[in-house]
Amino acid sequence: MGDPLTVGIIGAGKISAQYARTLTATADATLTHVADLDPARAGLLAADFPGVRPVLTADLLSSPDVDLVLNLTIPAAHASVALTALAAGKHVYNEKPLAATTAEARRILDVASVAGRRVGCAPDTVLGTGVQTARAALAGGLIGTPVAATAFMTTPGHERWHPDPEFYYQPGGGPLLDMGPYYLTALVTLLGPVRRVTALSSTPRATRTIGSGPRAGTTFPVGIPTHETGLLEHASGALTTLLMSFDVWAAQLPRIEVYGSDGTLHLPDPNHFAGPVRHFAAATESWSELPELAGYRAAARGTGVADLARALAAGTGHRANAGLAYHVLDVMESLQTAAASAAAVTLTSTCEIPPVVPLE
Repeated sequence: MGDPLTVGIIGAGKISAQYARTLTATADATLTHVADLDPARAGLLAADFPGVRPVLTADLLSSPDVDLVLNLTIPAAHASVALTALAAGKHVYNEKPLAATTAEARRILDVASVAGRRVGCAPDTVLGTGVQTARAALAGGLIGTPVAATAFMTTPGHERWHPDPEFYYQPGGGPLLDMGPYYLTALVTLLGPVRRVTALSSTPRATRTIGSGPRAGTTFPVGIPTHETGLLEHASGALTTLLMSFDVWAAQLPRIEVYGSDGTLHLPDPNHFAGPVRHFAAATESWSELPELAGYRAAARGTGVADLARALAAGTGHRANAGLAYHVLDVMESLQTAAASAAAVTLTSTCEIPPVVPLE
């Protein structure tokens, strides 16, 4: 095994500590630097992880001790930061989505291809034992031929807990682009790429009010749909019903279920790495919980970076890759186009599904 992949974080926001904990606990990668538009915030993150240096972004990009830039900026900045990192000769791993638009994402893929650099992208939750166990069960024919799936993400909105939630309610945000990657990455991993979509959306509230933190009580405008629903036709023929909403106070809906000719799979929340996968067998008309069949055990944010580091060392493909992330972004953008035009949209992209993660 070669030297660990050295990683520098750009963007020391709320999610950065979770990534940092994973990267400082794995032998496959080493966190060396952190940068943020607010140097004090970078300093606070670095202080919790001995050996990690808070630096300016320019210094991080020029450092020979950074092989990969972990891009944890807001979605609107994902493309510009990734392109700057690629221009500096670094590999890149973006927080989801890959970019705000497929046009920006395509530019990332094209530049990375020319530069010979790798691009990874969250979510890596799909690499945990939850989704991977379901995938192994499907591959083994446990529920026969998959014919349909449902996916539901409902919440009253992120302004209740996030101290600076405005970006969730402007272009590049919203329930679909924010939470959709978890659900759609899982669905594409389970059922294959999507070839056609149709959708509807709405904006029930024109303003939102921050509910916690120093700015509690501040009202701000909503600039995007906050309730989005769609139908997906997978290339395999399976049909998925999708609901993503910031306008539902409470619900008793499954997160993801897959329906086959011989039974049903009930999956845990795809925003998490693990959780029980339940199986209904048509032959016995009974439910049971499956044992863990595949996936990284004890996985956490940053597992996709470690997987990329292993693949880079082995010369193989990494699983949380930009091709999958681009297709998921294309699905989301096509759903938004379909909702705006009241017409079905046929996708132009596809992707290869990464290999199953052997149970570790």
